[in-house]
Amino acid sequence: MEQRIADIDFDSLVAGRKYFPSPAAWEDEVLYFLMLDRFSDGRENFFLDNSGHAVTTGSTSPFQSTDRGNATTTAASRQKWFDAGGDFVGGTLKGLETKIGYLSRLGITAIWISPVFRQVASQNTYHGYGIQNFLDVDPHFGTRDDLTSVVRTAHKHGIRVILDVILNHTGDVFAYRPSEFRCDVFDDQGHFICKEPCWQADGTVYGVEGYRDVAGSPSIPFGPTGNAQFPDGAIWPAELQPAETFTRKGKIRNWGWESEFREGDFETLKNIHQGEGEVDEYCPSSTMLAMCDAFKFWIALADIDGFRVDTVKHMDDGASRLFTSSMHEFAQSLGKENFYLIGEITGGRQRAFHTLEITGMDAALGIDDIQDKIEYLVKGFRQPRDYFDLFRNSLLVQKDSHVWFRNKVVTTFDDHDQIRKGKIKSRFAHDEGPGQVDSHRGSLAALSFLCTTMGIPCIYYGSEQQFDGNGDNDRYIREAMFGGEFGAFESRHRHFFNEKSVVYQELSKVLKVRHENLVIRRGRQFLRQISGDGQNFGFPELFGGVIRSIVPWSRIFNDREVVLAVNTDFQNSRTAWVTIDNDLHTTGDILTCVYSSDSMQIGTSLTIAPRNGKAIQLTLPPAGFVIYA
Repeated sequence: MEQRIADIDFDSLVAGRKYFPSPAAWEDEVLYFLMLDRFSDGRENFFLDNSGHAVTTGSTSPFQSTDRGNATTTAASRQKWFDAGGDFVGGTLKGLETKIGYLSRLGITAIWISPVFRQVASQNTYHGYGIQNFLDVDPHFGTRDDLTSVVRTAHKHGIRVILDVILNHTGDVFAYRPSEFRCDVFDDQGHFICKEPCWQADGTVYGVEGYRDVAGSPSIPFGPTGNAQFPDGAIWPAELQPAETFTRKGKIRNWGWESEFREGDFETLKNIHQGEGEVDEYCPSSTMLAMCDAFKFWIALADIDGFRVDTVKHMDDGASRLFTSSMHEFAQSLGKENFYLIGEITGGRQRAFHTLEITGMDAALGIDDIQDKIEYLVKGFRQPRDYFDLFRNSLLVQKDSHVWFRNKVVTTFDDHDQIRKGKIKSRFAHDEGPGQVDSHRGSLAALSFLCTTMGIPCIYYGSEQQFDGNGDNDRYIREAMFGGEFGAFESRHRHFFNEKSVVYQELSKVLKVRHENLVIRRGRQFLRQISGDGQNFGFPELFGGVIRSIVPWSRIFNDREVVLAVNTDFQNSRTAWVTIDNDLHTTGDILTCVYSSDSMQIGTSLTIAPRNGKAIQLTLPPAGFVIYA
């Protein structure tokens, strides 16, 4: 096990190897984000293996509707279930490898895995964002060999692997010196609000008690340590151990103050000093150069296809640019011509676009207005034009309507943080109760909308099984797919790899149509006007804060048009005339339904009529979704 960057023999790692190629266009891909600890422990029974054969040797049975709430029948058992969600629950890389077939049959072509790197031993950072060793896999998840095996199996199934990486901070690897505690923010009773040193406008750099040992005590002198502290004490690789690695300016309080959110600690996680200077004259720190080499190591070792870069807003733009160039060039040297870097760039579309332009990262993730508008447009509480204008706002991006957003933004609605929702977190399906008629329709409509509008779609694990987590803590939306002590639907010891569920089966059909249709993957996008009488047309609009209507759009590529639509009325079917492109069609021609959530419509045809230029008349079931080509 390498303890220093200097120990890595890159020539030996890459010699004679043929690496898996990048996709021609990432907008052709369908991503699936999973939290590794919450996905699979490999012990499930009665599911289909990677070859499609039934597994009957596992110990965890499939979830049945009668299992809902089996972990929370009393106040004490509910507290036990809730507490379990704050700790590691047992998902592993080997477990993930057994579910590659499940993902492939759904239609997934790339998986984004939460951070796999070794965590601070004394802390329960199951989410993976508290890194202590950037050159090793956390033993809760498995080993380096397990990771390379997962990637190898994924590649055999045509699935690429994106790793979640962090350059902005490490885990809570050291403790500040209590005697230097400073905080000038008080509550109404005159008590300090901060529990640790907080960032100060005067640039205060705090003293450090020491690096944490295996038990979490700051007993290790702060600075370069001997090999005796390996692997669970201090921080690794050893190039990260000098005091200058960290800014040491205390916790962020004001998340909107630029100097503070770039220099301060992300809660208890420790901020890294990345370098100095403006973007074009940026001088990276030795730490930043070491971090670049650490992540090159994972590309070379495991044949990784892309990185999702955490907390890009909090990084220096010069550091982000350096990392981007370094990863692109190294990956290209291995034959990965389109290694993708997806930056988590919070703070709105303008910041996201500006950061992409300056740093050269490939796509933005975390643009909260996209997530909000997908969820609530499908539910009938957002203006359709507001969502579709996100992809054609040429005034903002100063480019043609489809240039940026087609392959420069990763779209999603459920995720593991849901910062946009404040204290109360909730998955899309939390209000789709099991007693409702056809309660799957809303989830299917949202997932179908996500996967057929512009951008690179990303499905959050469990959404295809209608996970409905809801509550005042992140863990409620981080349920375990394999059950364990913190299963979805407040259950335990039941798994959710159900390929017969309606949403899984129907979504797989939608993704198959997407895969086979270049227009849906790469076409320009236009919200279409509708009419009830075939005479008076207008864009679908909110009335009284609600829209219960067909919302149609077109994807156009070269000389072909595909028409798609959702019905935001979850209770009633809707019929409307829908405008289509006037120049691509002739009156009397037909469009054929290639997918509908009402299977009886598939294969039926609609005749193009001379209305508002040219139009077709669509009928959609409640919360329905259709594709006509």
